Amino acid sequence: MDVKRAISERRSIRKYQPTEIPEEVIRELLDAARLAPSACNVQPTKCILIQSQKTKEELKKAGVFPQDWVYKAPLIIVYCGNPTDYVSFKGAKYQQEEGTLPKNILEVQPFMQRPEKRIFKDLSIASAFMVLRATELGLGTCYIGLIDREKIKKKLSIPFHYKIPFVITVGFSAENPKQRKKRNLN
Repeated sequence: MDVKRAISERRSIRKYQPTEIPEEVIRELLDAARLAPSACNVQPTKCILIQSQKTKEELKKAGVFPQDWVYKAPLIIVYCGNPTDYVSFKGAKYQQEEGTLPKNILEVQPFMQRPEKRIFKDLSIASAFMVLRATELGLGTCYIGLIDREKIKKKLSIPFHYKIPFVITVGFSAENPKQRKKRNLN
């Protein structure tokens, strides 16, 4: 499957078969996210995998997700990252050596967004790579933004300062939704 086909065939899947996802397939998904670009090559993406029924039940009991179907997904991936990873500029060194950034890194500081905003962009890019790879591998996914972030951080021991823009459910689809109407390019 080529990228264009994966983009056109991707759907938000909310019903999954109760089939476990093979470990090698999960590694493929994580590798796709790992290969995504990030600002100054910071690579802030952290993925926490939730597969155990026990953990899902604990999250449900805590009321982390308001949608019951989320807990039935074979795999829930929590996308999170540490915004302070951007502070050091260590990833910009190669760009300075190539001449694509000023030698004095402080010259670009006025153009830099707050790390809390930058991390959302980088996590989004990484997740898009992963979602397209999942589609290519015959898996369904769905972005979940309705999350009690404080509760999930507490239950999964995620540091308080980490940002969690969304989680993604993954599994073999038990539904075949039609493409929803999209705007025209005009």
